[in-house]
Amino acid sequence: MVTAKEATKSQLCSPTRASILTGQTPLRTGITAPTAHLGQVKLKPSLEKNPNPANKAVILESVTRLDNGLPTLAKQFKKAGYATAHFGKWHLGAAPYSPLQHGFDIDIPHFAGPGPAGSFVAPWKYQNFNEKYAEEHIEDRMADEAITWLRSLDMSKPFFMNYWQFSVHAPFDAKESLKKYYRTKVDLTDPQHSSTYAAMVHSLDQAVGRLLDEIDRLGIAENTIIVFTSDNGGNMYNGIADILPCGKKYITPPTSNRPLRGGKATMFEGGIRVPTIISYPSMTIPGTTSDQIIQSTDFYPTLLNLARLPMPKNHVIDGLDITATLKGEAIERDGIITYFPHQPRVPDWLPPAISIHAGNWKLIRLFHQGENLNHDYLLYNLEWDIGQHNNLAEMYPEKITELDKLIEDKIKVSNSILLIPNPKFDQTKYARERIGIQQGGYKGVNKIEIN
Repeated sequence: MVTAKEATKSQLCSPTRASILTGQTPLRTGITAPTAHLGQVKLKPSLEKNPNPANKAVILESVTRLDNGLPTLAKQFKKAGYATAHFGKWHLGAAPYSPLQHGFDIDIPHFAGPGPAGSFVAPWKYQNFNEKYAEEHIEDRMADEAITWLRSLDMSKPFFMNYWQFSVHAPFDAKESLKKYYRTKVDLTDPQHSSTYAAMVHSLDQAVGRLLDEIDRLGIAENTIIVFTSDNGGNMYNGIADILPCGKKYITPPTSNRPLRGGKATMFEGGIRVPTIISYPSMTIPGTTSDQIIQSTDFYPTLLNLARLPMPKNHVIDGLDITATLKGEAIERDGIITYFPHQPRVPDWLPPAISIHAGNWKLIRLFHQGENLNHDYLLYNLEWDIGQHNNLAEMYPEKITELDKLIEDKIKVSNSILLIPNPKFDQTKYARERIGIQQGGYKGVNKIEIN
């Protein structure tokens, strides 16, 4: 097994999911925000028409659906004779942009929302997909459906399963028995101390374990490639109402990404650095680890290569084939880009930005945030400062020049819409001191007692 250092192209779900299926970055697909559940169908990005005068840069309006013209991984596998199936969260568009239009033979529960419909624990609110028993957990059901599908297949023929759990997205709830169990384990000195969130992870883990057991039972583990990863860093801005063993209630964020700074919806490492485990017994060595920087766009060319399938014609792939990494070898890359032209007000939020991670260095370009609406920069050395506490921009101007050129090169080849200075910017309405300060939602550092 190989665990990788970094494997997401965005700090939010939909952009990363699109990058996995297309091999293209959000900079190229235009899917930069999780808006696929909204009513507006938008297949091309654009700049907002009425920018807020308090913002220095004009913010991008994201593409809201995964374009049916893209040759997704599922389409490539299906074309090669693979059985294909999608289970769980999609969030890239309802029909006619559902998994069924993107190369999957089946899609369960065929739901386009950002999280489970209403609750993880039944009763649910899915259309034409009801619970089989009272308080059924959606992850238990998804595992049941996936195992049933596997057992229906001819194991002499190949398959591609996209198993995207709803966990551990909001709404934050779990089996009552598991919540009670983890209440006895709460340590308030640990930054990760939500019993509800622990119970949610438990159900996720059980579902994964059941799938792995089934693959073993079917006798196909040796020739099956399994990728386990996440679409973004942990949520640290919502609040979960939990209960201590003594019965006292408290509110806590779902999780913590320490020692990484930030989390979901931020440009810092806490938002984009996630664990990745790749298992392919025919190639990987169990228990091995890698410090190789990878990204979610790499899965597209890697999986097609391992399956000995051709890359689609006239389709630009931003990712790299990381087969060598699975063999324990190093690969060279000029840096990975993260593009986030938005500014949700979560802890450690930044104005619209783009970053490049090259070697131990990470440069964040803040679009038009400097003097005279020029760009501003944050520079970190992640080997010295994994928590990104020390901005080295003034100490290493030559490194900014070097890395910013790489950013500019990536932007040029992506044909992306560039952010522009806000023509309606009003200095009197600008509040630099508010950058990074959460607005709305959970604002506590530790627990907040509510009774």
